[in-house]
Amino acid sequence: MKIYNKNELDLLANILKNDGVISVPTDTVYGLCTQIYSTTAFEKLKHIKKRPSDKPFPVMCATKEQMKQIAIIEEWEEKLIDHFMPGPITLVLNKKSSVLQYVNNKGTSITTEFALRIAPTKALSSLISKVGSPIFMTSANENGKPSCQSIEEIIKTFPNLDGILEGNVSYGEASTIVDCTSNKIKIQRQGPISEEQIMKILK
Repeated sequence: MKIYNKNELDLLANILKNDGVISVPTDTVYGLCTQIYSTTAFEKLKHIKKRPSDKPFPVMCATKEQMKQIAIIEEWEEKLIDHFMPGPITLVLNKKSSVLQYVNNKGTSITTEFALRIAPTKALSSLISKVGSPIFMTSANENGKPSCQSIEEIIKTFPNLDGILEGNVSYGEASTIVDCTSNKIKIQRQGPISEEQIMKILK
């Protein structure tokens, strides 16, 4: 398995465009990612992650404009994006009905919402821009197990990956997750950004 550096993002982008799954450093942990517009890539990521089919993957975008391509964003949600992103916050948003129709709840119904972030590092933002679309991003661990904390551990756990981007991670606090799918926001996971900070912006 090849380990790539930040000067080889074009090569990693080509891997993702061709349905590959790679590991990349985020702001807190190593992640597993693949492109969002391929059922082959989606199924491959599920298989590698050993993730249940009724649990969708978070999506990472390079820009707010990319988020708007796939999600329904209200004015108050845009305020949160403009103020806190890129940063340690994830918004659960209603998706546009025309996108990601293959992501479903065990084949029974199309998933109507998903979690989105804007890439927290320049390297990730550049990689997503080179791919030309958002990417699925999930922590580098088998479902229900602790996250891998080194490249060596990633290689051992996921021998079928198509590449790894080297880099530093902090293993710090995970992002705040805010459910915005109804008129009343709900904090699904408390992180570096508090509910008080969020409500202050919305007021």
